[in-house]
Amino acid sequence: MEKINNLIYDDLAETWWDEKKFLHLLKVMVNPWRVPYFRTVLEKQYGKDLSRVRLLDIGCGGGVLAEEFASMGCQVTGIDISPRSIEIARKHAVRTGFSIEYHVSSATQLPFERESFEAVSCCDVLEHIHAWKQVIAEAGHVLKPGGLFFFDTINRTPESRVQFIFGLQEFPLTRLMPANTHVWEMFIRPEELTSVLQEKGFVLEDMKGGKIDKNPLVTLLDVQQQKWGRITFAELGRRLELKLDADLSLNYLGYARKSA
Repeated sequence: MEKINNLIYDDLAETWWDEKKFLHLLKVMVNPWRVPYFRTVLEKQYGKDLSRVRLLDIGCGGGVLAEEFASMGCQVTGIDISPRSIEIARKHAVRTGFSIEYHVSSATQLPFERESFEAVSCCDVLEHIHAWKQVIAEAGHVLKPGGLFFFDTINRTPESRVQFIFGLQEFPLTRLMPANTHVWEMFIRPEELTSVLQEKGFVLEDMKGGKIDKNPLVTLLDVQQQKWGRITFAELGRRLELKLDADLSLNYLGYARKSA
């Protein structure tokens, strides 16, 4: 198995909010898929006023999802193992006026008291951590009974090997990411995640997939436009924005509830 390169989140920390760099795809391509979904779930559980909802964003990186939760009104805390990403997240929150508490911390050993959050998000994270089952256990420790655990990750399928590994990391004409940004063997099948959630005291409430709702040839052309420098990563992300779908073969998201 290849060794995953999580050091890129230190090396490329300055690029989280840079429209010309690939990390920005999480904001413009992935957030439109997941943020409205998470908002709907939060408001169904807690009502339109989310100001009393304490939410922990595990693996927050430069804050591109944490700030979305803050904009909903949640009291947001973000943790990440990358000191430079946390530094960028703090600086950006100051510029945007969000009051978000950020900590450098490991997802496998959270520095918070038990039952101190109403919600925990863990997005684009589990597939980067070998001890991902421990991350879920830690989320369970800090969640209140009945609290919500949000996730999104990548399925381990032939399709994801072709798209995420060969297409986005290896093939020169379509490569957008550094080598070993993802390792296919670390992707998580939905049934594996469901089993671990049950084991750690959660009830899975919902799971949905994500797809690019465009012709594959048009998608390839858009990627080529970025490779040739004709469009930014921000524009590429807008063109290839993920949509909710029943197909779980690539990206999928959902939420679980901690048992009372």
